[in-house]
Amino acid sequence: MDATHRESAEWIHALLLNAQAPPAVFRTALTSVPPADRDAWLDLVLGLDSFPDDGPELPLGCVPYLPCPVEAVLRIVECAEVQASDVFVDVGSGVGRAAALVHLLTGASAIGIEIQPALVHASRDLATRLNALRFSPVQGDAAVLTGSITMGSVFFLYCPFSGERLEKVLDGLESIARTRPIRVCCVDLPLPPRPWLTCAEPPSGNLTVYRSTLLDTGC
Repeated sequence: MDATHRESAEWIHALLLNAQAPPAVFRTALTSVPPADRDAWLDLVLGLDSFPDDGPELPLGCVPYLPCPVEAVLRIVECAEVQASDVFVDVGSGVGRAAALVHLLTGASAIGIEIQPALVHASRDLATRLNALRFSPVQGDAAVLTGSITMGSVFFLYCPFSGERLEKVLDGLESIARTRPIRVCCVDLPLPPRPWLTCAEPPSGNLTVYRSTLLDTGC
């Protein structure tokens, strides 16, 4: 990353500390950085110089934490049409990097579900540093908790798990979709077919965005 972009990261970081970086300003600064440098730029903005190791709390079959690339998150915001009125839920949120990025890009409220205490602690530290009152990390098992986040409108899964745990998450999301439309965004994760989910548009690289088609009619 060249000196100009490093300076812009430090400038945005300072604005965030004083709650003076509205989404339009943040987005302009981010997209002015070449795509190859955007992940390093974001980590500098967020003060993320390292990530905690995965601990014994990571359930068998779950994928170790890896931060989602910035380019994928930008495509999520575009393809899922995330707005400030949305509630973005990151299922398996790690240190909160993707949830924080969506919040900063759009103004949407963000909730991160993470089972590992060390990652949740790092995520809460991040929310505190950003003065992000609309970014809430939650510790717990996503297979159990996701369906209880009834205010969520956009749910994001960056390949956190598959199999039975994924089926449980989808069952929980179906109950929410019976009350109002939701979007489900998946990176590197093919979902098993569900009649209440339809692809919003052709997949964009490794990203697929689904929209719910189910509202409870009492049947």
